[in-house]
Order: sequence, then structure tokens, then C-alpha cells
Amino acid sequence: MGIEIPPGILYLLRFSPSLLTPPLAVYILNSLSSSSRVAVLAPLGTPCLACAMVASIPVALTLKIWWGEIKSRIEAWRLGAVLPPVLPDWTPGGIATLIRTAKSVNRGYIAELLDKGYRDIGTFTVNNRVLFENRIITAEPDYIKIILATQFDHFEKGAETRWLLQPLLGTGVFAADGELWKFHRSMTRPFFSRDRISHFDIFDRHAEDALDRLAERLGKGVAVDFQDLVGRFTLDSATEFLFGRDVQSLSGALPYPYDHPSHASSSTTGGGEEENFSTRFARAFSEAQSITSRRSRYGVHWPLTEFWKDEIKEPMRVVKELIEPIVEEAVRKKRQRIFTASGGGKVEEKMEEEEEEGTLLENLVNETDDLEILRDEIMSLLVAGRDTTASTLTFVIYMLAEHPEVLKRLRKEVLEKVGPSKRPEYEDLKDMKYLRAVINETLRLYPVVPFNIRTSKNATLWPAKEPGGKPYYIPADTRTLYTVLIMHRRKDLWGPDALEFDPDRFLDYRLHKYLTPNPFIFLPFNAGPRICLGQQFAYNEASFFLVRLLQRFESVKLEVDAMEPEERVPEEWGQQTMEETGSRKAVEKVRPRTHLTMYVKRGMWVSMKEASYHYTA
Repeated sequence: MGIEIPPGILYLLRFSPSLLTPPLAVYILNSLSSSSRVAVLAPLGTPCLACAMVASIPVALTLKIWWGEIKSRIEAWRLGAVLPPVLPDWTPGGIATLIRTAKSVNRGYIAELLDKGYRDIGTFTVNNRVLFENRIITAEPDYIKIILATQFDHFEKGAETRWLLQPLLGTGVFAADGELWKFHRSMTRPFFSRDRISHFDIFDRHAEDALDRLAERLGKGVAVDFQDLVGRFTLDSATEFLFGRDVQSLSGALPYPYDHPSHASSSTTGGGEEENFSTRFARAFSEAQSITSRRSRYGVHWPLTEFWKDEIKEPMRVVKELIEPIVEEAVRKKRQRIFTASGGGKVEEKMEEEEEEGTLLENLVNETDDLEILRDEIMSLLVAGRDTTASTLTFVIYMLAEHPEVLKRLRKEVLEKVGPSKRPEYEDLKDMKYLRAVINETLRLYPVVPFNIRTSKNATLWPAKEPGGKPYYIPADTRTLYTVLIMHRRKDLWGPDALEFDPDRFLDYRLHKYLTPNPFIFLPFNAGPRICLGQQFAYNEASFFLVRLLQRFESVKLEVDAMEPEERVPEEWGQQTMEETGSRKAVEKVRPRTHLTMYVKRGMWVSMKEASYHYTA
């Protein structure tokens, strides 16, 4: 076992040339002044010299930024363009912005600071400069369309993003660029055909397990963390879809609410009983994503926040304990088949049969037996397969609890189209317009991936938004973020009621007034060549689960008292209206957060009333 170098030491070694050059230059200049008979500058004493050497590092970084900006401004001027406006911060390296962001993440509302910055400056494209790094952040659909579609080849994940994601996703499809990305995508695309994703046996088995656990716990008069429950449902469904067998996370003990006597033990084990491996896996998986998200705020400088210990290593060890044996077994079986096969063409025929009937992992193994590539792809697909639907279902139920009239109408559609007990089929879901509208409206207000990032490969121009205005100049190698969360809530794009939850906007005149002419204002699953391959899979899974849920339960209530007091919505959030704050902060009953995907901090606790089945139209 080799020696492990702490992240902070590796950081210092990586950046030692740029960090040491300024103080070394100060020292040499001071030495020359001391030895020269005609000194241009008076030599500094030891204390002053030490201070000057330390101060030279941020000064040099600032001068480097200034020089880069001067060059960019000159190039923009030459092209008749301007640079995006910078969010005000007069502290060195944007330290104040970083501190405010950290505080907002812990106690504030999601994207609150950025949304305020947009409104203060009067544009939805800004430069949020942090730690001497330019970060263009846009909520403008025309610019997001450029990034994702019309100038797709000019934007990539970029070296820094790949480096940030590598410990979690390796070189999987979400972290890869270029030919490697195309290879990963080509491997998985055939498995998301309609024939594959419209077979609902997997969904049905695990939905029944989840709803049985839900009914059992509610039958004891105890609230349920719905986010935890659907996370288990989607994890079991995803692992069976990927591997052919599930990890049985639904068999683990469910956590108890804050106001229950068993809460203390469940908060340490994840349930009231001994924690099983699948529960530890789910916990580690979420922790690894949170660490990755936190690192992204600091960019290349994240090792300074984990100087002596790589914090993602332990949760990833737990994750790999599950993934790697499954991948290794699949590769071993493939090699065994090849070894035992005989006769011309039999190996190829066998593989063709498995491509028709096998699991996704078996199909991937037929494309490559590189363990690292397979593990990375499986990790990426697990993030997509588990978190996308779990996030969607969590916020759908949150909205149904807050809007009982919507729940009543949705349940009416379920019982009319499917009935009180029949298993829904693909054609049933396709015919349920209000169900799709409820899901879409939830994804509009609470998109699964609220922020995403690219890096400009080449300098480019973004056209002016105002008549007679100047285009924005985006320099090469600039981190370019986009936020569909803020875009989805803009009143100028969605109408004066944009902050309200109203599924009918996807059914009535507003659909044709706002979305149909400008489809890039709604991007719950990305767009362009990197659009989510599992989009329809996620819609089907979420729709299937909701139908099964509403067949068994007729009402939902949010249980705020079940949440830990320090994780409840702060009282000051409700002291202003949505109109006054310009956000949904004033009406929230839970605290939306994000790592790679959106979730509710510390869970979303609910109670439900079981259906009587005495339905009348």
C-alpha cells in the first residue's frame, strides 16, 4: 500500500511554482538592494521582508486577474462587445462572496444570493468572481441554448470540472468530454429504448414494497420520511435495472421522526434497528455527493478545506464495496462464457441474445471489460437512476401536501384512468395529462439539477438581449454555469404567477403563450446532445409510483413537528410575502438544498390517510 499524500500537500506541490515565484522575486529584489552600492529601493528588515513576501502572493494573483481582464476587455472592445457584469465584491479574491455563500448554504434559501445579484444588476448573466476565478452564471434561455445546443462544440465539462467529479464519477458519462463521452453515451443509449423502459415489472415490485413499508409505519401513527422512502425505492429499482438484482434497501429499518422516542437511535443508524449495508451505501452515496458539491464552491482550491484528510475517501470506500464486486463478477462471467464457448459464431450469437434480454451491466460488459470504465459508468447511472426520480417524487408529494385541491384532482384522474387497484401500463400513463402536468410543474419549481456547469473551449460572443445593446464576450477557458432553477421561476418568461404552483399552466393558454414559442425556458432534463437519456425512464418511474400511491392513499399532510428543530424553516422566512422577496422562500415549509441534485435537508416527513376506495366521480 503506497503512501497517501494529503490533499493540501498535493495542492501546494501542484501550485508551488505560482505560489513561490512572487515571494522569491521579493526576496531576490531585496537581496539585490542590500548588496547594491546604488540601491533603487531601501532594503527591508526581516519582519517587513516576511510581510512583503507573504503579501506578494495575493498581490500577484490580483495583478494576474487584472491583466487577464484587461486583455479580455481589449478583445471584447475589438469585437464590439462587453464582458458580463461582475457581482460587486471589493475583498481580495472575492472572499466576502465565498463567506456569504457558505452562510447562505447553511441557513439561507437556495440560490437566494445569486437571484438577488441578478435583480440588483438588472441582468440574468453575471460574472461571480470567487478566489481569483471568473465564473459566468446565466439564467438566460438564449444563452443556455448556445451552451447546450447551437454552440455545443464550443463548451465542455472542462479539466477542472472533470478533476472535481473524478473521485465520485471517475470518467463516467457525466464527467467525460469528447470521444470518451461519446463512447459512454453510445454504450447506454440502446438500453433506454421504449421497449426497455415501458416494462413496469421492476417498478411494481419495489413500489409495492415501499408502499407496504409506508402503510405499516403510518398504521402505528408514526410519520414517515418520504424522501428516505422513495430514495430506497429508486435505489432498489435502479440496481435491479442495472445489475439484475436489487440491494434491498427497502428491507432496512426506516428512520424515526424527531418527536418519537426511537429518534436518537435512528439518527445514528438510519433506522431504529441495526443498519444494513444498503442503508450505509445510500448514506455514503449522498455524503459523497455533498462533499463534491462543497468542493465545487472552492474550485481548484478545495484541497485547502481538506488539508490533511481527503473527506470523500471513506464514503466512496463504502460505495465501491457494493459496486466493484458486482462489476468484477459481470466481467468474470463474460470471460468464462468466452472461454467455454466453442464453434464459429457462438460467442457472438450468445452476446447478441444477451443484448436483447440481459441487464444494462451485461450489455456494458459486452462493449468493454475495462473495470474502471464500467465502474465509472455504473456510478453515473446510479446518480441518474436513483436521485432524479427520488428528488422528483419528494417535491411532488411536498406540493400535493401543500395543495390538497391538486391532490384531489390528480387522484380523480388516477381512479378514472386506471382504477383503484389495477396496475398502470404505459398507455395508461401516456393518457394521464394532469399527472404529467403535476410532474412538470414540480420540475419547473424544483428542478432535479438546479445548477450545471461547462467550460468555454474557445472565445465566443453571446448576442445582446436588448435592441442596440452589445453582445457579451466570453473568453476561452472560462467556467460557465447556468441555472435552470432561477430561469424556471422568472416572471418575464412564465408570467406574473411564475412563483405559484399551478399544474394547469402546462395545459391551458399559458402553455402556448410561454413554453411553446420558447421551449428552452423549461429544461428539467437538460437539452442538446447531452440531454438526459433516462428522461422517459424517470417520467415513467415517477408516474407509476404516484399512481400506485394515490390508489392506496387519499390525502397527505406535511409533519413539521417531525423535523429536527434546527432544520425547520426559519421563522423569518415567512415574515415577507413572495411578492416582497421575489422568491418562494416566504411560503416554503421545508428547506430545499442541492448537491448534484436537489433534495430536502434532513428529510421530508409526512403522514397520509389510506383510501376507502368509495370513489364517486
